[in-house]
Amino acid sequence: MLKHAVVAVLSLGLVACANLSTQSLFSHYSAANSKTHQAMQQGLYQQALDVLPDAPAGEILDGMEKGRVGFVAGQYPQSYGALQSADNAVKEQQRQASIQISEGFNQVGSLLTNDNMITYQPADYELGFLHLYLALNYLQQRDLGGALVEVRRANQVQEAAKRLREAELNKAAKEARRKGMEQNLGAVLARYPDVGSQLGNIQNGYLFFLSGVLYEADGDLNSAYIDYKRALAVAPNNPFVAETVLRLATRMRMDQDLPSLQARYGIYQAPSASTGRVVVFDEQGVVSAKDGWRLPIWLTDSRGDGVIYNLALPYYGNPSKKVYSPLQLNGKPLVDSTVANVDGMARYSLQEDLPVIVLRQALRVAAKNEVRKTAARKGDDIGNVLTNIFNTLTEQPDTRSWQSLPASVAIAQQDIAAGQYALAWNGHQIDVDVKAGRTTMVWVSRQGNQLTGWSVLLGNN
Repeated sequence: MLKHAVVAVLSLGLVACANLSTQSLFSHYSAANSKTHQAMQQGLYQQALDVLPDAPAGEILDGMEKGRVGFVAGQYPQSYGALQSADNAVKEQQRQASIQISEGFNQVGSLLTNDNMITYQPADYELGFLHLYLALNYLQQRDLGGALVEVRRANQVQEAAKRLREAELNKAAKEARRKGMEQNLGAVLARYPDVGSQLGNIQNGYLFFLSGVLYEADGDLNSAYIDYKRALAVAPNNPFVAETVLRLATRMRMDQDLPSLQARYGIYQAPSASTGRVVVFDEQGVVSAKDGWRLPIWLTDSRGDGVIYNLALPYYGNPSKKVYSPLQLNGKPLVDSTVANVDGMARYSLQEDLPVIVLRQALRVAAKNEVRKTAARKGDDIGNVLTNIFNTLTEQPDTRSWQSLPASVAIAQQDIAAGQYALAWNGHQIDVDVKAGRTTMVWVSRQGNQLTGWSVLLGNN
C-alpha cells in the first residue's frame, strides 16, 4: 500500500504540473531563459526574441518578456500584443486576489514539487514597467492619449499589488508563529545581504519622470509637477530632474516649494524662446537574473527530532556593471544621469518576498521528507529511494523574474536651437527633430555594442 501511496504522490505532483513545462519541475526559470538573457546582454535583439523559451512561466511573465524583447527588436505590434495579454492576465489575477493569497501556501503542485508550480505573481516594480512599456508602445505610434492612460494605470496596479503582498507577508508571519519557526526562518534570512531601503529601490524614477513629461505635453501641469517631484524624491541628485522641478515650480509660482528648491538647486534660468527641449531616456544593460542558492535550516520533524533540511532559494549575485560611453548629439557628448536602478529594485523586491518564500519552502521540504521517512520506517526501500530521488530533483529555486528589463535608466535633457539633429552611438544613429517651444522625447536602449531607439515630437512646453 505504501508503494501505491508513493506512486500516487509522484503522480499527483506530475498532474499538478501538466499545464507547465518540464523545466518548471526539474529545473528553474533562469536556466530555461539563459539563452535569451545572454542574447539581450550582447544586444542581439532579434536572436533574443527567437530563442525565448516556449511558455515556461505562465501568461503574465511570458507576455512581459515577449513584450520587452519585441520592443527593443523593433517588433512593435508583437510587443504590444504580448504586453496586452500579460495585462489582461494581471487583471484576472488581481480580481481573484483573495484566492491568490491562500494559494501561496496551499497550492497542491507547490506542496509536492517546488515554488515554480505557484501562479506567477509579478513584483510591484514589474507591474510598473508593464504599463511603462505599454505607454512607450503608444508613444512610438504617436498616441499621447493612450500613453497617458497607461501611466495612470501604473500607479493603480502597483497599489493593488502592494496590498496583496502585504496580506501575504502577514499570513506568512502568522504561520511561522503558529509552527514555532520564527527563529529558524530568521537564521536563513540573516544569510542574505541587506539591499537597503533607499527610495530608488522601492519606487521607479523612470516611470515618474516619463509620466511627468507626458502630463506636461498634454498641458496638465499639476499632475506633471506631482510626478516630477516624485522622481526628484527618488533621484535627488539628478540635475535634470532637479532642473525640471525647479522650472515648473517657477512657472507655476509654487511659493511654498521654491525657497527650498532654490536653496539647493539655484535659480532657474529660462532658455531662449527660439529653443526646443530634448529629453532622452537611455536604458542601459540588462537586469540581473536570479540564481539558485542552497541554504540549511534546522527544523523539528513529526517525531520531535531535530533535522537539518537544505532549502533551494533564489538569490542575486554581484555581476559587474557595464559602463557605457556617452551618447553623441550632433557630435557632442551628451551628459546623462541615472534616474532608475532596476537591479536595485529587483533585489529589494526579492528581499521583501523572502519571508514568504522561506516559510513556504521550509514547510514543503519537511512534508516531502516525512513521506520519505515513512517509506524508510516501513522497510519499503523502493518507495524510499523513489521518493528521495523525486524530492531531490524537484526541489528547485523559484528564479522567475522579468529578466529582459534594463539594468538601469539614465536621462539627459537639453534646450537647443530648432533644427534637425542626430543622436549617435557606436555607429548607430537616430534622427531628432527639434522645434521651438516643443519637447522632443528620445527613447534609446543600449545593450552590448548595440543601440535601438526612436524619437517623437510632443506637445507645447
